[in-house]
Amino acid sequence: MDGANLFQLGIGLETGAHEEDSCVRIAGATETTIERDVFDEDREDHFIRRDGRVFAGTHLIIEVVDGTGLDDEARIQQAFRDCVDECGATLLHIHTHKFSPQGVSGVAVLAESHISVHTWPEIGYGAFDVFMCGDAQPWRAVDVLKQAFDTPDVRVKELLRGDGLVEDAA
Repeated sequence: MDGANLFQLGIGLETGAHEEDSCVRIAGATETTIERDVFDEDREDHFIRRDGRVFAGTHLIIEVVDGTGLDDEARIQQAFRDCVDECGATLLHIHTHKFSPQGVSGVAVLAESHISVHTWPEIGYGAFDVFMCGDAQPWRAVDVLKQAFDTPDVRVKELLRGDGLVEDAA
């Protein structure tokens, strides 16, 4: 029974990640572990450097108001794909769930992070998150969502995730 409990916790499972990405082993007469973190100037962190700021990625909280089609799973999946294409991101996987009597939740997993949604079609409301790192351009998703759900009323708040954790070496 202990093995089953460990399995539920994910302990001892083969996940493909054999050691933390934050550690590098150097072989020699004796094995040494060098800790690497986001402050290591040799680390390829893929953080964004813009206007004197360094941050992990841009996270947009997007509210679609008075939208149509927010109960249509296929339309939401297509909006995810259109956002990915327009923003220059890389789609890895889409998963959506249709609720009864109405509403859809979903996520598009990206190499650059994710897009997620939960909708309340009965009031024309969709709560989207668009979080992208690297060279992707998440602000381009705003116009895609306006068009996809036929509304001019899209409200956006921006968070710069990880802002201030790494100093700009430039």
